[in-house]
Amino acid sequence: MDRDKIFSSRARGMKRSVIRELLKLTANPEVISFAGGLPAAETFPVKEVRSAAKVVLKEEPDTALQYCPTEGDSRLRKDLAELMSKDGIDAHWEQVLITTASQQGLDLMAKVFLDPGDTCVVGLPTYLGALQAFRNYEAKSIGVELDHHGMIPEKLRATLDRLEGEGRRPKFIYLVPDFHNPAGVTIPRSRREKIIEMAQERDYLIIEDTPYRQLRYTGEHEPTFQSLAPDRVLSLYTFSKILLPGFRLGWSYGPEWVISKMVMAKQAVDLCTPAFNQAITHRILASGALEKGIRKNIKLYGGRGELMLQRLDEELGDLEGVDWTKPEGGLFLWLTLPEGMSTDDLFQKAIDEKVAYVPGSAFYPEGENDRSMRLNFSYANDEQITEGVKRLGNLVKKMMP
Repeated sequence: MDRDKIFSSRARGMKRSVIRELLKLTANPEVISFAGGLPAAETFPVKEVRSAAKVVLKEEPDTALQYCPTEGDSRLRKDLAELMSKDGIDAHWEQVLITTASQQGLDLMAKVFLDPGDTCVVGLPTYLGALQAFRNYEAKSIGVELDHHGMIPEKLRATLDRLEGEGRRPKFIYLVPDFHNPAGVTIPRSRREKIIEMAQERDYLIIEDTPYRQLRYTGEHEPTFQSLAPDRVLSLYTFSKILLPGFRLGWSYGPEWVISKMVMAKQAVDLCTPAFNQAITHRILASGALEKGIRKNIKLYGGRGELMLQRLDEELGDLEGVDWTKPEGGLFLWLTLPEGMSTDDLFQKAIDEKVAYVPGSAFYPEGENDRSMRLNFSYANDEQITEGVKRLGNLVKKMMP
């Protein structure tokens, strides 16, 4: 059987997720993993889920175990509109689409906006799951350099000028503005306003991917892109990092004309997100358990993030050319090694030393940067962070040019 003739060009271009594959290599319990974006299991609201599930099965089994509207459970959609309103967004529940986590939101928006050969603008680096979603629809991601304050507006303008001049106008600008995955940086308000002004001048849609905005440990929240420009921003959210990942629940919010198309696209994928999970989550939100859990997460992850920064400073602070970001929230930081070093080359050596990270090249459209790595600090405990950074530090020192 000639498989190349059977598969579509889209399927032939698909690649496995680098992170999903790396996690298989780190399954050994002896390996201290900073690789995945996993929340700590001790933050899961087990008692609250058990209690809510019992109530749902007792009081609403006929609806909770049935299909539900593609848009989602109206009660949960209203809960989420209220949650966003507390973040300064004039949210309307009718514009909320419940998705199978935010990754489905990425896939749906890519499906409705991208044709083969289209371009879109992303950060350098950017979230691997977004790159994978855009690539699967045969689009080309064009990168704009980030610094310690996120996407650089002047470089964005230069990139748009170049692409428009070549007749390759991008379909949208994709951003992770708060505690960026993988870089850990946050875009300040002044830059947000410049990016929005640019989008308004040139008539671009902005995709705001905001998976864990609520997890801020220091400093003050910046306004969301959604609150600053609701007419041209599609925002993607998830419960995976702020509640639990196992339900695979997220939501998209944006202009009605965008959400309507995404609903149509979702109907061809899964008809609806599981009604049972939505009913349980509604009960959890109504009880106030989400806010309580977020406060618990902030305390735990904030401490672990600070510990990792301290240990990195102790182990690598004196090495010339070694640098890392200092996130104010989220789950990740971005470590860069001196010229001549490759985190791709170091990866297997790190596994041999029983410590894991994600090579930075995975977060670039063409794998351009192999000097950096993403480190997660939410999953490992304090002892593991201390020992893991020590192992990583010893390896980097040994391999320094």
